[in-house]
Amino acid sequence: MAYIFKENRYESMKYRRCGKSGLKLPEISLGLWHNFGEPDDYNTGRETILTAFDAGVCHFDLANNYGPPPGSAEITFGRIFKENLQPYRDEIIVSTKAGYDMWPGPYGEWGSRKYLVASLDASLKRMGLDYVDIFYHHRPDPETPIEETMTALADIVRRGKALYAGISNYNAEQSARAISVLRDLGVPCLIHQPSYSMLNRWIEGGLLDVLEKEGTGCICFSPLAQGLLTGKYLDGKIPAGSRASKSVFLKPSSITPQLLEKLNALNEAAKARNCTLSTLAILWILRETRCTSVLIGASSSAQLKENLAAVSKPPLCAEELQKIEMILQKP
Repeated sequence: MAYIFKENRYESMKYRRCGKSGLKLPEISLGLWHNFGEPDDYNTGRETILTAFDAGVCHFDLANNYGPPPGSAEITFGRIFKENLQPYRDEIIVSTKAGYDMWPGPYGEWGSRKYLVASLDASLKRMGLDYVDIFYHHRPDPETPIEETMTALADIVRRGKALYAGISNYNAEQSARAISVLRDLGVPCLIHQPSYSMLNRWIEGGLLDVLEKEGTGCICFSPLAQGLLTGKYLDGKIPAGSRASKSVFLKPSSITPQLLEKLNALNEAAKARNCTLSTLAILWILRETRCTSVLIGASSSAQLKENLAAVSKPPLCAEELQKIEMILQKP
């Protein structure tokens, strides 16, 4: 039976303009980095995606290597799209990326024209789409000239296989150069996707200034710092199945007594305004007007709803922001 979406689904979500473009994105977008791979439960993933769209989350973010195995998240999304979302294609923003290792040989990663074009063709086939809305170069390539990479993105947009071009994980200097090259090619850089959270503030060191000057949007991934800002580590224990327990992106050794002190202080600040630590972390990013959207992951519709609650909460006031800053500045 087809899923029946709420007619008022856009009333509960807030939207922000992406840089100086005509595109608006929801303040919270759903990323499929984890939980949508081959080993994951399809029905849980389907429920999460449909719950998101029902709440006005019309932006779904993928990459060629999301899984595991690489490519499987796009296959999962493609199946869910075909069975439930196809009639709503014009209401949905789908993004994907290429840059990390995808297949054997010298043309299976980084930023060559050959890799980017081939990767997007494969992504479109896996998802069953004629085009994506945003196509990103996933990481800067230290060897391929940036002109080649950006020309490939521009040509992909001109061919209609993507509506917009974006970059991810570029530093301030690299971003300024990429944006300039794309502008000269007549294809604006719509958006940059960097990591950003209370515990990872590198983009404040110049990148946000570049994006503001150039009129480029910003969507932040890992807003909950690989789960550190969800509250699951407050007692210092490593929950079974957590990212720290798998030691892939978060090492148990990084959860120090000093960090636990900060996390618990932040959790008390969250309690003071009657919200969860994860909600506080999302609100903290949304305080920054230059951030277009917060890109969250979710392992279930229940977890998704918890994070979506941030949209309905009042913004952090100056006093709250000052208190949070004092916590974050502690050594």
